[in-house]
Amino acid sequence: MEKLQPRMRVKIWLEHEDKLVFGPGCAMLLREIERSGSLSGAVRNLGMSYRAAWGHIKKVEQNLGRDLVVKTGGNKGGYSLSDEGLRLLEAYEAWLRAVQDNAFELAGELFPWAVRR
Repeated sequence: MEKLQPRMRVKIWLEHEDKLVFGPGCAMLLREIERSGSLSGAVRNLGMSYRAAWGHIKKVEQNLGRDLVVKTGGNKGGYSLSDEGLRLLEAYEAWLRAVQDNAFELAGELFPWAVRR
């Protein structure tokens, strides 16, 4: 019998009435917009369609009542994160790190024989 090598994984998201408001997919998209400097660069790097990414961002913005991205450089300039979008992304990533760190510590105490990141 092969010995299992479990890995700990934690996923967290914000929801309202069982509807996703903000989670790992949107965070990944916003972080890539921040890294690449544009929505088109982000979707290219993530292998997403521009239309799907834009629709997702607009849906999250509508749900939150906040702009997450802003137009930069006129018609050809593209998009970057708004101040609010950057704050939300950084808060989500800090929350995720804290939850993962605490979960990993507890899992190590409860399952010292099996848990790894």
